[in-house]
Amino acid sequence: MKFDQPAQENPIDRQKVVSQPHDRIDGPLKTTGTAHYAYEWHDEAPDAAIGFVVGSAIAKGQITGMELEAARKAPGVLAVVTAENAGKLGKGEKNTATLLGGPEIEHYHQAIAVVVAETFEQARAAAALVKVHYSRERGDYDLAEQKPSVTTPPEGTPDKNVGDVDSAFAAAAVQLDAIYTTPDQSHMAMEPHASMAVWEGDKLTVWTSNQMIDWCRTDLALTLNMPKENIRVRSPYIGGGFGGKLFLRSDALLAALGARAAKRPVKIALPRPFIPNNTTHRPATLQHIRIGTDNDGRITAISHESWSGNLPGGEPETAVQQTELLYAGANRHTGLRLAELDLPEGNAMRAPGEAPGLMALEIAIDEIAIKAGVDPVEFRILNDTQVDPANPERPFSRRQLVECLRTGAEKFGWDKRNATPAQVRDGRWLVGMGVAAGFRNNLTTKSGARVHLDAQGVVTVDTDMTDIGTGSYTIIAQTAAEMLGVPLDKVVVRLGDSDFPISSGSGGQWGANSSTAGVYAACVLLRETVAKKLGFDPQQADFVDGQIRAGDRSASLADAAADGTITVEDSIEFGDLAEKYQQSTFAGHFVEVGVDVATGEVRLRRMLAVCAAGRILNPKTARSQVIGAMTMGAGAALMEELAVDSRLGYFVNHDLAAYEVPVHADIPEQTVIFLDDTDPISSPMKAKGVGELGLCGVGAAIANAVFNATGVRVRDYPLTLDKLLKGLPEQV
Repeated sequence: MKFDQPAQENPIDRQKVVSQPHDRIDGPLKTTGTAHYAYEWHDEAPDAAIGFVVGSAIAKGQITGMELEAARKAPGVLAVVTAENAGKLGKGEKNTATLLGGPEIEHYHQAIAVVVAETFEQARAAAALVKVHYSRERGDYDLAEQKPSVTTPPEGTPDKNVGDVDSAFAAAAVQLDAIYTTPDQSHMAMEPHASMAVWEGDKLTVWTSNQMIDWCRTDLALTLNMPKENIRVRSPYIGGGFGGKLFLRSDALLAALGARAAKRPVKIALPRPFIPNNTTHRPATLQHIRIGTDNDGRITAISHESWSGNLPGGEPETAVQQTELLYAGANRHTGLRLAELDLPEGNAMRAPGEAPGLMALEIAIDEIAIKAGVDPVEFRILNDTQVDPANPERPFSRRQLVECLRTGAEKFGWDKRNATPAQVRDGRWLVGMGVAAGFRNNLTTKSGARVHLDAQGVVTVDTDMTDIGTGSYTIIAQTAAEMLGVPLDKVVVRLGDSDFPISSGSGGQWGANSSTAGVYAACVLLRETVAKKLGFDPQQADFVDGQIRAGDRSASLADAAADGTITVEDSIEFGDLAEKYQQSTFAGHFVEVGVDVATGEVRLRRMLAVCAAGRILNPKTARSQVIGAMTMGAGAALMEELAVDSRLGYFVNHDLAAYEVPVHADIPEQTVIFLDDTDPISSPMKAKGVGELGLCGVGAAIANAVFNATGVRVRDYPLTLDKLLKGLPEQV
């Protein structure tokens, strides 16, 4: 199905099942331990051996020799695989780093061997016997040191210019020119990267924790130099991804190589300390922002350049993309700069681009609003735009940023905020409020599904869509139930299998809208097939309460499949909608903090997110998505930072003991409000993504609240005590 215009008659609009707050249908399986994650498919391979990965002890250089004999002779060892005996390996299209290194080393903890043994303890003990000799080279690990030499945009990401930003900035009545930084950050999903591989002749099945089934299968085929159709990838349950599991990683490849060498099924789970350095992370940014306004606070010039680092061949963190669209202004400049660093691969982490970009931009907007003497909420409203600022002929499909800010200000009590910093006290606490706009583009992508109807009236949906804890099972079931007029308990959803039609997958906030639209398309075809089989006019048939009705006639849905299950398959394609309309989601984030006047400790007191993100398919699961994102934003603002050893080139705090993330005690009252934002342009579901919008802007709202509480402006995340102490007011 090609979607290019709103449907006149759309069963989804009934909202008997869709848009209702249903519990997650996978919840009982997960809470009882009967949902199998990648490492837990014991019945599929009861004789599975265990692989333990050996990682490079240097960040850059060469392996000059490996002593493997002791490991091979260790108790229980079945195989030791290195780049020398793995056979010829290719490289996946989406992999920056080589997943099995040697002799060249590209980053610290790059996998260089896997030891396969009967038990985990035997594999780990034998891996410790592998002795590796290196020739170490000096690498580049510090973004700030590299910045002065990086002056041009990377290939494929040219600067974007509208008007004459330099002249307009020089002539502006009010000016801001500042540098902001965000640190390297890690995903830290609850489930580690884990895989199990089984060979049957030349056929390979991999159970893995991966967000994008077809990407993983395609790159695994390219890496192993084998036909894609000979590989099956399964990932029905994922314990968190956040972008760290978008791509094929070393656990899946090494499980396949280890299983081939040992001639046994093999399981591999990366140990927690391995993950930040061996997989991917959000790269640090250094962002230069200039904003000029007239005397009334209207933006006349806005410039945003961002530097980030990556391995050779990697891509930059796209931290300027929200600045291209969020505010009006006749003169504009955005640009990306990429430094080659020998740190582990920088890649997607929840809301790549906008998340770190808004951490800088929305502090800058707060600063320029104060300089211009305009309330920060009113400044954002004053500079709203309903069209793409660089292309006025291209409107937003829906844009409710002003409504988000107005609603949030009213609900949060913004009118009670003291605009003068460091004036409000609650005992030892300095209290302040902050605001930031939230923005995340709404991406749509082709997505397919297969739908079955059996003689019991049960509808089964197959799609390779994944559920990373976001509720995909539930919203897909709701979609099928609404389209075919059956209750939820008559719908079975099967996900995460490359034998199923290719879906959008989970990532980039595109999953919910695109995958349900694909299910919608397949259900439209099933409705037509069933109606014709039972002698109904498909255009007149209504599907409700397990029946098909038209005029005075009705029939049971199950009757259509009395002589055998009916199966159809279709996909949704979006054509040139993205060229005609700018599709984005918006939020207003409001935060109140308390800062200890003596220690500088920051405590969140209240958080509010007002979101405009299309039709909300399930308010209960969507709210969970947003409060989880708000919590992630709190971590990014106040504590999360991968510490780089700039001598040896690795992340020092590479585990959950030293990499701090928020816990329940850190998170206060969180309120989420969804505006009515049904968007007929976005898809037949009229929905948009929401999971990453809840993060975008939160960090800046916290930083702005800290400034309002203390008068201390911090431009370098995270906002740790040392950055506040010297500027705190005298105790009285």
